[in-house]
Amino acid sequence: MRTIKIIDITLRESAIFREGALSFKEKLEIARGLDRIRVDAIELAPITAGKADQLSNKTIASVVAKTLTACVNVVGDSVEDAWESIRTAKHPQLNVLTPTSPVQMEYAAHKKAPAMLEAITETVKKCRFYCEMVEFTALDATRAEREFLYKAIRTALAAGANRVTLCDNAGIYLPDEFSSFVSDIRANVTELEGIELYVQVSDDMHMGTACAAAAVKAGADGIKCTAAAAGYPTLEQVGSFLQIKGESLDLTTNLRFTELHRTVTTLGRLLEAEKNDQTPFDTGLNNEVASVCLSESDQIGDVINVVRQLGYDLSDEDYAKVYEAFRRVAVKKNFVGTRELDVIVASTAMQVPTTYRVSSYVINSGNVITATANLTLEKDGTKHRSVGIGDGPVDAAFLAIEQIIGHHYELDDFQIQTVTEGREAMGSALVKLRANGKIYSGNGISTDIIGASIRAYISALNKIVYEEESI
Repeated sequence: MRTIKIIDITLRESAIFREGALSFKEKLEIARGLDRIRVDAIELAPITAGKADQLSNKTIASVVAKTLTACVNVVGDSVEDAWESIRTAKHPQLNVLTPTSPVQMEYAAHKKAPAMLEAITETVKKCRFYCEMVEFTALDATRAEREFLYKAIRTALAAGANRVTLCDNAGIYLPDEFSSFVSDIRANVTELEGIELYVQVSDDMHMGTACAAAAVKAGADGIKCTAAAAGYPTLEQVGSFLQIKGESLDLTTNLRFTELHRTVTTLGRLLEAEKNDQTPFDTGLNNEVASVCLSESDQIGDVINVVRQLGYDLSDEDYAKVYEAFRRVAVKKNFVGTRELDVIVASTAMQVPTTYRVSSYVINSGNVITATANLTLEKDGTKHRSVGIGDGPVDAAFLAIEQIIGHHYELDDFQIQTVTEGREAMGSALVKLRANGKIYSGNGISTDIIGASIRAYISALNKIVYEEESI
């Protein structure tokens, strides 16, 4: 039985066609989801935003178990920067994106055929110097002059490429035509013997999956997909084809079908939210619980019910502590809302030993610079430092924390409010993190609201770490 590889290009295509609109956290969440369903490789876009892209890639590399591919345009991109961004991945790979049709070579790369062959040789050799696994992607291959396409593939293989992708970017072929195209390439480029051959097919005519299936029958070893509809066959569509026809065609895949639908649905919602121009903090925040007002007359059962609606799962002892604190607040106020109840839970429930503590932080932010956070945490007497780049000072600080701990937790809620009056007012921050289906909240108080936010995140983080280590 032949195993068909599934390569996801969601992050690559989102960056190219949506102008890098995905935030760092969204990229990380997508990468984790794809890794969870065991796609064979995850492709990242070429580096265009310098250090920010490199930092993002490095963090993704630290959490992805499958092959992670950094793409390099055949002309103009730094191979070294791309390699440095993913070299710590368990299975790093470089992919040389190369226009092969006359129109694309002229307008995308400003090169004629002979100069393009020279560029292919130079770029692939550079990639092979750094990385053992190098892929050559023939963009717009179905509109290329056939003899040139043969030469381009042979040139890439001679320079050290050990994987090849054929692209029908224009979506001009029917399934039988694309099958013949793949067979023709296999027959005329004998150097492809023993080389993995992938296909990337446009779905503009809604025939992408059928064309990919025909290519697989013609000998293709892998299919490039996206998590949500983005002009290419989706993971669910390709997975459905392999589930239905795999046995009869003697094909199998490494995809985890039991996780596929749920994960792809979640990622689809995230990508849809991104298209609607939501901020990073909108993604994942839980606004489903309507505001609830509790009064002094409410009993412990009523309070526990609301706490559970907010997403918390506490012990009986913690519920009792929350109710005692609620009573103290309710006596002084006419009512206690969900925001106050969140703060009560964060400050009274599940108080745990400190695993991480804030050692120092320096925040740089303004209307003409990108926000950065230089943050140092202490754990077991050892200091760990990281620099985060985000959409704002708080986002940058949270990203720096994630890089230190090497893990991303879903930000379920984030609240800021003042607790005293005047210019030197104390600010209170509440952070709710979701881990393993449970909500963990942390509270931080400071005259510096960024510092309060950092401490709130660390407070919630310590609760997660304590419970995970206690299991």
